[in-house]
Amino acid sequence: MKLKNILIGGSLLVVCGLGINAVQEAPSDENQEKKIANGYNVYALPMPEDLEFAGEEVPVEIPDVHERMDRELLVNTYWQSNTLLLLKRANKYFPVIEPILAEHGVPDDFKYLAVIESSLTNAVSPAGARGFWQIMESTGKEYGLEINDNVDERYNIEKSTHVAAEYFKKSKERFGNWTLAAAAYNAGNYGVDRQRERQDVQNYYDLLLGEETGRYIFRILALKEIMENPAQYGFNFRQKDLYPHIPSYKVKVDTAVSDFARFAQNFGINYKILKIHNPWLREAHLNNRSRKEYLIELPEEGYYSPAP
Repeated sequence: MKLKNILIGGSLLVVCGLGINAVQEAPSDENQEKKIANGYNVYALPMPEDLEFAGEEVPVEIPDVHERMDRELLVNTYWQSNTLLLLKRANKYFPVIEPILAEHGVPDDFKYLAVIESSLTNAVSPAGARGFWQIMESTGKEYGLEINDNVDERYNIEKSTHVAAEYFKKSKERFGNWTLAAAAYNAGNYGVDRQRERQDVQNYYDLLLGEETGRYIFRILALKEIMENPAQYGFNFRQKDLYPHIPSYKVKVDTAVSDFARFAQNFGINYKILKIHNPWLREAHLNNRSRKEYLIELPEEGYYSPAP
């Protein structure tokens, strides 16, 4: 693998791909110029002007705020593979999330919380939080989600987004601004309240918080900035490179289902595709002794072709 060289402060950093591996003495000026001209270039990023989250200003003139924002911009710009994946997934899932947030009167910027919480996947945290919005079981049940062996609606992107939006609104009522409401999604309402009282400050940017919550808003801001201005940060792609949102429809089921593989075949798809569209169905069957009505999502015809 070819090593790339970057001159910084008179020493030469040996770069393999994106990682800095070692520091070595700088060669002669002539060789230095040749290697810099042909090598991999890493640039400092200008701080965006008029940064805001949900219409609330970010005070980047404060030195530590500037540094924390700069860190997240650098990390997410130069972690190209991950950020490009997020851009691809956003094309598929933002059309589902955006109208639900709007329905609840929650600012559109909150969709980036799902990006940093789960990378727009049905992730499972070590603490047991699940789904796009990383909802804990107790919180999910408190907000009306069904969670059992058969069904876990934390994996239902639509229902879990409704829950997240309700949580955001309650936090906004409690704290009076959207920035603290977003931070509280990470630290909890009680955790943010306790630190505000302890430190006698009211603004997120004035609070000294733990590592994760201290970075939380800045990670959201950085991904918002990059994903809204990808070309400015060096991300190049065509529309066809992005993951498509598959049109779908829903069928009502109010009985038990003994075999979802056979159920799927009745609609011209296989079990895998059924589970892709309904990850909240946790088993290959549905007991449904209570005859509850479920809406099962199915893709419009023609978007999946069976393997040869």
